[in-house]
Amino acid sequence: MSWVFQNKKSNYMQRIDSHQHFWYYHPKKDSWMTQEMTAIRRDFMPDDLYAAVQGLGIDGCVTVQVAQTDAETEFLLELAAVNGFIKGVVGWVDLKADDINERLEKLSLNRKLKGFRHILQSEPDDRHMLHPDFKRGIKALRQHGFTYDVLIYPKHLKYAIEFVNDFPEQPMVVDHLAKPLIKAGKIKEWEKDIRTIAESPNVFCKVSGMVTEADIQSWTPTGLIPYLDVVFDAFGPDRLMFGSDWPVCLIAASYRQWAELLDLYTSDMLSSDQKINFWGGNAIKFYNL
Repeated sequence: MSWVFQNKKSNYMQRIDSHQHFWYYHPKKDSWMTQEMTAIRRDFMPDDLYAAVQGLGIDGCVTVQVAQTDAETEFLLELAAVNGFIKGVVGWVDLKADDINERLEKLSLNRKLKGFRHILQSEPDDRHMLHPDFKRGIKALRQHGFTYDVLIYPKHLKYAIEFVNDFPEQPMVVDHLAKPLIKAGKIKEWEKDIRTIAESPNVFCKVSGMVTEADIQSWTPTGLIPYLDVVFDAFGPDRLMFGSDWPVCLIAASYRQWAELLDLYTSDMLSSDQKINFWGGNAIKFYNL
């Protein structure tokens, strides 16, 4: 199948992976990797990504934090500095820090740093994003031109709706469709909430991380389509981004399997211009790549 869609304006479409990771594996640091995640319990670096995207026409990526440390952000920026393929970095910063503005001012000097993420899905308080000190940090992001990735489960969406409404000018993107319960076949409540959050025009969504929310041993494209249908209808092709969630996706599928599934899904439903946006244009616009 062809991986270059023709564009009347440029005859070329940049394909940007809006969501992938790098890490040096350490059992203690990466304790979130359970026994069923054997496929990813090793180091993953740029050379591994180059091998994974070979022949797929991927022009670049946005690499996203995994560890919640300042060192993680520095590590990713160091990789980005020597690998032109990495177009942008989504790092981590302590949004509750008293000196958050000073920290962001310093970090903004690195042009490859595009935004930040906090692993809200793992916070013991589902309302963590609504804490005044956390919101103070989010407010500071806008002042320094940074984006924010929202990593949550479906149970958090009701709070996330309030959260994004509090910051209508802040560019935000929901990672992995808010991780719908695909394996359990639950869609009704998630659909209602994801459609509501999509009503906020400053909110984008990454089409990524789906195969690992399905049955990792026996998922099928058919089982994913109802969820894809919802987000494509709710957000529209101008606020959706292709993301691989590599190497996490390897628990259930190869990079090629996931990319080809989405290529097939979008092949007839999107116009040429909409394909340009979904496969790269939206990521370029959102992250100012």
